[in-house]
Amino acid sequence: MTSYSRQDVLRIFEISTHQLQGWERAGLIPHQQSYSFQDLGQLRILHALRAEDVPASSIRASIRAMKAVAGMENPLLEARVIRTSGTHLAFRHHGSIVDPIRRQLLFDFERYDQRTEAALALEPLRLPGYGAARVQDCFLEAVEAEECGEKQRAIELYEKILSQDANYAPAAINLGTLYFHMQQFRRAEELYRQATVADPHYVLAYFDLGNVLDEMERVDDAIEAYKQAVTLAPSYADAHYNLALAFERKEQNRDALRHWQAYLRLDQKGPWAEHARQRIRKLLGREKLSIAWRADHFVPRRKGRAALKLA
Repeated sequence: MTSYSRQDVLRIFEISTHQLQGWERAGLIPHQQSYSFQDLGQLRILHALRAEDVPASSIRASIRAMKAVAGMENPLLEARVIRTSGTHLAFRHHGSIVDPIRRQLLFDFERYDQRTEAALALEPLRLPGYGAARVQDCFLEAVEAEECGEKQRAIELYEKILSQDANYAPAAINLGTLYFHMQQFRRAEELYRQATVADPHYVLAYFDLGNVLDEMERVDDAIEAYKQAVTLAPSYADAHYNLALAFERKEQNRDALRHWQAYLRLDQKGPWAEHARQRIRKLLGREKLSIAWRADHFVPRRKGRAALKLA
């Protein structure tokens, strides 16, 4: 098999040694002295993402989340990378578009002919640690029941999965969300915590746990859950937003300001961004935190009215 040296890589992609070392330090690729043709494919995708100013932290978080979602060894090669909004990455896999950090399927506006869809369906989706096909089929059946509005049937299917495999984190999360919407918050909390134990890198589990704790007015606990979410995925804008709100309720305004600013760095358009700017102005006016406002990452208010748009 043909191998390529580090100098070959620098020449092929027209990058510097510093750039390659930066990708290695960021955990995007392992440090090595020789590269296979497959390695070059991964490097090509990384090069394209960095050329579009996608932060290394966002790429790293998305790759790690996709490994957990689909059991992939190398998501950059096993799925097609798609940039959604801001710095978010999604992956096209088996005919579906997956946001791995939120563990959600996104609506696909692209059209594919039947032959393409059939080809994508040939290889079954691999889930980590859930080898039995019947468990996977049961999970897909539960998701379909949810989409059809058959909540009780979905609950029964998720419970069945968890009785067979308590570490099936996606089932715990989906079931927890069903109980959350039924306002059975304590049961939802149990399931979200179960998901965090089963998969300590499951970002959405901590985010959803923060939401249910917030709903139960356990703000300190909610803050800890949100903080864990942004630690695992610093580019998770929604977690920064909710964390800022929670810190405001605790009157920890400097912490709130920091996360409002973090949110604006990730999402600069739309009504939520405008709300974040309003909160920043109010905090600065109340606490006279003007020094913090002069930070290098200050995001100026855009002119014109915010508008909603379909993603």
